[in-house]
Amino acid sequence: MEKLNIYIADDDLDDRDFFMEALNDISIKTEVSQFNNGVDLMDRLFSDDILPNVIFLDLYMPIMDGFECLIDIRNFKKFNNIYIIAYSSIYRDREVNQLKEDGANQFLKKSSSLKELKKILLKSLEQVPIKNKKVALRDEFVVLI
Repeated sequence: MEKLNIYIADDDLDDRDFFMEALNDISIKTEVSQFNNGVDLMDRLFSDDILPNVIFLDLYMPIMDGFECLIDIRNFKKFNNIYIIAYSSIYRDREVNQLKEDGANQFLKKSSSLKELKKILLKSLEQVPIKNKKVALRDEFVVLI
C-alpha cells in the first residue's frame, strides 16, 4: 500500500508531537505535513499540485479555526476527494452535528493515552478511501471518542 498523504492543522505543538508519535507507531504508512493554523493549511492546499488524502483539523486554533477551514475546503470542488477528520479535546453534540453538516467525514476526540490514540488513529485511517475513490460527503460520518 502506498503512503497516505496527511495534513495536520493544530496550533498546539505538544499535541502535534504526540499525534506524530502515535502515527509513527501504527501499521499504516504515512507522509505528514504539519501546520499550526488554518491559514497556512489553506495556503498549502491552494499551492500544492498533490493534494492530501486526509486532513486532520483541530477545531480550536487562532487565526482560522477548524470549523472555518472545513467550510472553506468544502466550498472548492477541487478538494472534494479529501477526507476530513475534525478533532478536539472537547466533545459537544451540537458541534459534531454541525461538522457532519459542513462536510467532515469524521470527528475524533483527542486522547491523552498514547495506546488509545494509536488505536483511534488506526481505526480512523482505515476508513480513508483508497486512491481514486470518491469521498462520500455527509455519508457514514464516524465519531471516535
